[in-house]
Amino acid sequence: MQFDAELLLLAMAPVFLACIGWEAWHLRRTRPGARLYSWRDTLCNAALALMQQAADKLAWLAILPVYAFFYDHYRVHIWQAGWLSFALLFVAQDLLYYVFHRCSHRVRWLWAAHVVHHSSERMNFSTAFRQSLMYPVAGMWLFWIPLAVLGFPPKQIVAIVLINLGFQFFVHTQAIGKIGGKFAWIEYVFNTPSIHRVHHARNDRYIDRNYAGVLVIWDRLFGSYVDEDLREPPVYGIVEPLHTYNPLRATFHEWASMARDFASARSVPDKLRALFAPPAWAADYHARRMAASTAHTTLNDNENNNKAALSARRRPWKIL
Repeated sequence: MQFDAELLLLAMAPVFLACIGWEAWHLRRTRPGARLYSWRDTLCNAALALMQQAADKLAWLAILPVYAFFYDHYRVHIWQAGWLSFALLFVAQDLLYYVFHRCSHRVRWLWAAHVVHHSSERMNFSTAFRQSLMYPVAGMWLFWIPLAVLGFPPKQIVAIVLINLGFQFFVHTQAIGKIGGKFAWIEYVFNTPSIHRVHHARNDRYIDRNYAGVLVIWDRLFGSYVDEDLREPPVYGIVEPLHTYNPLRATFHEWASMARDFASARSVPDKLRALFAPPAWAADYHARRMAASTAHTTLNDNENNNKAALSARRRPWKIL
């Protein structure tokens, strides 16, 4: 099955924009006090999307020859174009996306790129545009090499990746609740807004769950699935909040933090953890450093106060 995914997504652009417009209008009318949209947040998301698209255009020029090398020299099968090969490619890429996505939450080097997508404290259709231009540097493209080995041509690999990401636009919303009734089966097979809201939450119950791209079966198979609990609404954003709408800071803040932690770590194991440990290690490391700094400051203040008191006792005339 041959198609041009880039043209398909370009044709979908008006649909994406219409969805954002409808959702902003609908949420303002039905939940006026929630302020689920913000001009500054939405414009930041749009800027990040444009930056990421430009970087991807350049990155694919370098990455396609890599896929072609594995396809030409190591492929195990040649697939005839058709619905069967498309279905196999779709399922295989979605599984690899799950692996990539889960690794992106468990390996800080990958998280440094992926954190951009999670750093907004709002959840709406425009959040889907919040992407990082650093994905090629982090190594996202490495996860699709097995598709070339399986025998899928490089352009088809790019196409299926884009289609998968295009689908995910539609799960970034609070305007659609849990799917129940006779359609409840959908949430046992496919990613949905309810499932993905959990993924974007920083609540202890929800954090690092529901990594699905299109199919949620991988989360259910590998134990990372959690239902959205209506009694515990998701709280969006990251554990160490960003507090900026600057797209450059949103893109590079975690890389800068990682570099500082690598430089300040005193042991080789901690230097490696600064780069490759789960992001929770960094949050704990920052908390420990802050506590140590606070304790050091308090100790110095106490010492200075004691010295001042001793000096005053030795020179009582200074008090007069």
